[in-house]
Order: sequence, then structure tokens, then C-alpha cells
Amino acid sequence: MESPPENDVCSVCHDVFSLPCQANCSHWFCGHCILRVWHHGSALQPCKCPICRRFITLLVPAEAAQHQRHEPEASRVLENIEKYNRLFGGGSRSLVQRLRDLPFFIRRMIREFMDPQRSLPLVFRARMIFAMALSGVYVLSPVDILPEGVLGLVGLLDDFLILLIVFLHLAAIYRSLLLYRHGGH
Repeated sequence: MESPPENDVCSVCHDVFSLPCQANCSHWFCGHCILRVWHHGSALQPCKCPICRRFITLLVPAEAAQHQRHEPEASRVLENIEKYNRLFGGGSRSLVQRLRDLPFFIRRMIREFMDPQRSLPLVFRARMIFAMALSGVYVLSPVDILPEGVLGLVGLLDDFLILLIVFLHLAAIYRSLLLYRHGGH
């Protein structure tokens, strides 16, 4: 979603969202509220989501928050979010964290890929199409590491593994694109 649900409130302050930000776990918070949660804990590691307790390694401000950048308080909060993303947005902590983040990035990426109003960079589109084409060729080719004809359902394991690797790669590329867009250069 480009913005939080209309009838929802921030789970930290229990008020209407102010400068809403979406975390990599898909939960929405006020920008200043999630920064307070981070400052309450260790400043050397990312904070955990108050709802699902996953590490928040990326905060993506809503589109509407970017239009408030000229206001001093909003500008300060957005700069702190950019700082947070620079510190912790470089990558997920583990394979488990990456797998948990995968649905968030894939949903956002597909929505952005299908929206004619948003233009993804040509390099990203080319890498995405190339990765999907290569994985499609492998899955459909008769050459397999684990042949389905001999091993049955177990033979599909390598196909699923290839698709998972492709999706993890695409999510990592999209994560770096989001970081670049939202100031985590």
C-alpha cells in the first residue's frame, strides 16, 4: 500500500498517523513514533516491530510524507528515517529475515511494476526480466539437477530452489532501489 489503511491508527501512539512509514514487516507507524521506539532501545542495532517483533531494517515513508518535507518538524523526522535506513538498510540480518521480508518486497515490486504511473528504472526492469527468463528456461528445460521423471516430487525441489533464489535476488535489488529512493544512498 502507498499509505496506511484509512481506519487504522499508529500502534505506538494510538492516534491518527503523522508522517506514516511502512516497515519491512508491512506494518505502518508514525515516523516519529517508530524513531522513538528505536531510541528507546540500543542505537547500535535496528529496533524490533512493536507488533510482530521482527527487526525493522527498512522504513519507507508514505508518498504523502514526502510532500511535507518543507515543514521543519517533518524534515527532521524524514532526515532521521534516512539516517536509520543508512545504518540498517544495507541488508537483512539472516536468510530467515530475508525470507520473512520477501512477501513485502515482492508485493510492492509487482504493484510498482504493474502501475503505469510509476516508472521503474530501465536497468532494474532489464535485470528483473533477465532473471525471470533464466529461471523460466531452467524450470522448463529437460536438463535438471534433480530430474522429476526419476525422483518424482522430490525432483521439483531444485526448481523451487531456483525460483526462491531468483525471488531473493529480485527482492534484494528492489530493496536497494527503495533505499536509494528514500535517501539511504
